[in-house]
This record gives sequence, structure tokens and C-alpha cells, in this order.
Amino acid sequence: MATRTQTRTTGNSRSSATASRSSNKTKREEMPNSKFHKLFMDELKDIYWAEKNLVKALGKMQKAATSEELANAIVEHQEQTKEHVTRIEQIFEQMGQAPKAKKCEAMEGLIAEGQEVIDDTEEDSAVRDAGLIICAQKIEHYEIAAYGSLRTLAHRMGHEEAAQILQTTLDEEKETDSLLTQIAESSVNEEAAAE
Repeated sequence: MATRTQTRTTGNSRSSATASRSSNKTKREEMPNSKFHKLFMDELKDIYWAEKNLVKALGKMQKAATSEELANAIVEHQEQTKEHVTRIEQIFEQMGQAPKAKKCEAMEGLIAEGQEVIDDTEEDSAVRDAGLIICAQKIEHYEIAAYGSLRTLAHRMGHEEAAQILQTTLDEEKETDSLLTQIAESSVNEEAAAE
């Protein structure tokens, strides 16, 4: 009697697991037409605009930087940003869509803040460098939030290749943020405070 009960229980859990897998598969197949998928694509368009416009802004920030270490870090991030644009285009391709940008109001504001720091500070000033680091880190934190969220949405929809691409970019954004902190704490902030 106990054996039959165990068999039934095991059989029910197998049926339940099969039903769950089938349900997940159905959900993933329906995703391209869902509001959730539309949210993902809208956010992808947003970060695409942000990254494309950031490439230009980073060039201006690099020219305005006094610290050679900071200027080099900005150039490196600019090169990474170009790669981020290419990766986003790969994700659009995976989704069967042509790359399309949607104006990112947040990035536009962050870029404007960077320009304001350049306009409001003296050339060859560590204070300018400190301000540029603050602006660059605000940008990094925005990108970290965007890529982390996009990765989570892609994973939830079963787009594992896209999730992996987004994770790679997220890791690079976090590394850049850490590098900027290191530059600020090792020299720039001290020099700026002494001016």
C-alpha cells in the first residue's frame, strides 16, 4: 500500500514538472507579443540612444580632463562604449528587429551636467577633474541600473544569449565605476581640495 502511494506521489511530481516546463515554454513563445517584451525592447532602444550619444560626450570630457590618468580612463570607456553600441545592435538582430534608438531623457540630462561642469570650471584644474569624475560616475550608475534591469528581463524571457551579452556590458560598467573611484581617491580629490 505504501509503495503505491509513493509511486503516485512521484508520478504526480513528474506530471507537475512536465506541466511547469510546458507552461514556461508557452510563456517564452508568447513573449515577442507581450507587454513585457515591449518593455524590454523600449528599454533597449533607450540605452541604444544613450550609448550612441555618450560616445560623443566622452570625447568632450576626455579633452577637458587635466589628469592624464582620468583622460586615459575616459578614452578607454569611450572605446568600450562603441563596443556596447555594437552589442546592443546584436541583441536587436537576435530579436529580429533593426536597431532603433529612442531618446533617453536621463542620459541627455547627465550629458548636459558634464558639459555644465566643463563650462563652469577652469581649464587645467583638478576641481574640473573631480567634477568630471562625479558626472562620469553618475553616468556609470545609470548604465549599471539599465544593463542590470535589461539582463534580468532578457533572462526572464529566456533570451539567454542576450542576457549574457548584457551581463558582459554590465561587468564592464562596474569596472569603469571602480576605476573612476580609484582615480578620485588616489589623487584627484586631494589635488582639487588643495586648489
